[in-house]
Amino acid sequence: MSNCSSGIWMRPASARASAALSLAIRGSSQASRPASWLNASKVRGSESLRHGKHLLVHLGPPGWLTVHFGMNGSLRHFEDGGDDPPYDRLCLDFADGHHLAYVNPRLLGRVGLARDAAEFIAPERLGPDALNPRFDLAAFERALAGRKRNLKSVLMDQEVVAGIGNVYSDEILFQARLHPRTRSDWLDAATRERLFRQINEVLETAIAHGAGTERLIDRLPSSFLIPHRQKGGCCPRCGSEIATAKFSGRTAYYCPRCQPQIA
Repeated sequence: MSNCSSGIWMRPASARASAALSLAIRGSSQASRPASWLNASKVRGSESLRHGKHLLVHLGPPGWLTVHFGMNGSLRHFEDGGDDPPYDRLCLDFADGHHLAYVNPRLLGRVGLARDAAEFIAPERLGPDALNPRFDLAAFERALAGRKRNLKSVLMDQEVVAGIGNVYSDEILFQARLHPRTRSDWLDAATRERLFRQINEVLETAIAHGAGTERLIDRLPSSFLIPHRQKGGCCPRCGSEIATAKFSGRTAYYCPRCQPQIA
């Protein structure tokens, strides 16, 4: 088994609470502590949770395995040890002979151990999770209250809403027909509701089509901006050339015709 260092997502066959696991972390001077802490732990899938870009996996008495996938981290399930994928940073070996690897070529993710999920989330200063059932329109209105920044920055601010990154903020604004430079305090009630609805629809659609997996772009609806999110790309709605703008070093893609800037 090659290098290992972050992540866990339960495949259907191993999501049961009785799945015993051992941990292998290679190429790290800090490997012994997490390996001994997690050895023979039980995955409690029904109690595990996601908050924003963090995945927290409950392992019973030892606590929680915390995972942040960065920009291109993913999880790969395999049975044959020879199929261990390249760039894996952490591997979980299950008692039934299956394996789960966290793959992160760019090393932008991170993995950790926490005794308590709430105590982990608090210092991260995360806002409500974008897909938490309790994050309704009223909660979204409260999150926007008093903010006077452009919508692109607001959506990516993890203290406002946790779980929306650069790519999906572009898609949400495209589907809501809002220019990324539109200020959040300029929105009327109907527009705020439309934006909130698109947060849910875009993220749920992406998940349904395999968000975080290979070739997601090929599986997304043809009406999505993401497959056209490149230099010289054309709007899937009107055919206009996609424009770009910079926000705190991040590049936003949008359609200047479908997403006109409010004067």
